[in-house]
Amino acid sequence: MPDDTLRVMCPNLACRKILAVPSSARGKTVRCRGCSTSIRIPGLKSEPARPAEPPPTAAKPAA
Repeated sequence: MPDDTLRVMCPNLACRKILAVPSSARGKTVRCRGCSTSIRIPGLKSEPARPAEPPPTAAKPAA
């Protein structure tokens, strides 16, 4: 299988077929041939995920 093909599992629990879609389908919606469920193909992440910033700590008033 060429590298420009993505493998996606149908999210329909009654179907669960493995679909081979071209990488050009990223960010688009395709239809499963087995059950006709619409499947959104994830796009490429444009920037790496940043770690979550800790919430700011509230300064305690001086007693």
